Amino acid sequence: MHIELPEKRYYGIGEIAKAFNVNTSLIRFWEKEFDVLQPKKNAKGNRKFTPQDVKNLQLIFHLVKERGFTLDGAKTHLKENKSQTLSTFDIIQKLEGVKAELIKIKNQL
Repeated sequence: MHIELPEKRYYGIGEIAKAFNVNTSLIRFWEKEFDVLQPKKNAKGNRKFTPQDVKNLQLIFHLVKERGFTLDGAKTHLKENKSQTLSTFDIIQKLEGVKAELIKIKNQL
């Protein structure tokens, strides 16, 4: 899944949920379940996600929603194979970006 977000230092939970096309409650749930998600909170308690948080969310989304891992399976996979999973995921993301660009060029012809 290719996520389109403007480059910013922090993202609100609404922006994140919209980009992933999920409810904010799922993002909050994943935050509780996965230690890699550590959004900052302002004085009001609003979550502010960093670009690294977004990358971790993409990886969690990929494992759970696209590859069908259970939450426990995704947690174990992240702990035991994080560097390999990140490398593979980065390659997939780059290829999806190239595919999107090629489709855009094809549609312009």
